[in-house]
Amino acid sequence: MTAYARANTDWLASCAVGISTHWTAQTAPRTGAACRFTKAVERFRMADFLGAVEQSGADYVIFTLTHALQMLPCPNPVVDGILPGRTTERDLVEEMATGLHKLGKKLVVYYNHSCNQGDDPQWEDAVGYHGEDKARFAANLCTIVEWLGKRYGTAMRAWWFDSSYSLDPRGPHSSVTTDLRGFQFPWEKLTVAAKAGHADRLVTYNAGVGYTFLYTEHQDYWAGELNDLKTPPTGRFLENGLQWHGWTCLDYGGWVYKDNSRKPNPPLYSDEDLLAFLSKCRKNQAPMCFNVISFQDGTQAEESIRQLSRIAKSIAR
Repeated sequence: MTAYARANTDWLASCAVGISTHWTAQTAPRTGAACRFTKAVERFRMADFLGAVEQSGADYVIFTLTHALQMLPCPNPVVDGILPGRTTERDLVEEMATGLHKLGKKLVVYYNHSCNQGDDPQWEDAVGYHGEDKARFAANLCTIVEWLGKRYGTAMRAWWFDSSYSLDPRGPHSSVTTDLRGFQFPWEKLTVAAKAGHADRLVTYNAGVGYTFLYTEHQDYWAGELNDLKTPPTGRFLENGLQWHGWTCLDYGGWVYKDNSRKPNPPLYSDEDLLAFLSKCRKNQAPMCFNVISFQDGTQAEESIRQLSRIAKSIAR
């Protein structure tokens, strides 16, 4: 096998702070009952979303394309062919990429295969997670990702792939719920698919909170899922050679705001603690991304946006 040449991560290392939103088919409105996903996509207030990103001072955005349910706020004929009714005509990703480019900010796309302990059983069956031919299942995922990569090209600067542990039991923990029959998921093929349309696009595979386990050497930066700010970076790169990158919740700890009977949390950290952590990150060229509560109309938790804005103005660039 040809040795993997990691992509240049200089652009990511130059970023001080990122902002993310887990806007998904399960995201709740601020008040009242949620509307169906296709209607939510139609009503997504992109101008307000981009305005919040600009106000936050973030250098890049991680946008959650799918999560527990394989429902995409954009077209994808591959998904349509596997299970119709899971995509939309309006393309939020394209609109977001265009808007962020005008603001001088980068787009990172989060993808989850949605085969996680029965969260989306209809999709698990359709995509082949439980089928005898696991190669077909892997090919389906690769083709979905490849189509998206070609569609968005250089506008998509990186992928953030989640739930690796539901595809491969070798890591620190396993949530595989299918009989793999000895099948080894082809991570290298997925990386090739992920680079379609932009060879320098960055790729990472999440191994779980705080873990640095590598399912494959064929990735470029650390997923860096964290629960808190207790483990600041000590350098730009991890011992395994990956660019350091962190990602945690700024406010609501559940990532997706699904229950509006619960009042949204204020930011979890003081300005002083946040600035101290991010200052260490900047010293080590180690970007840190914060997930902010997102509501079904695409608007964000204003108190969290204001805090990020204050901190971003104080970080040495």
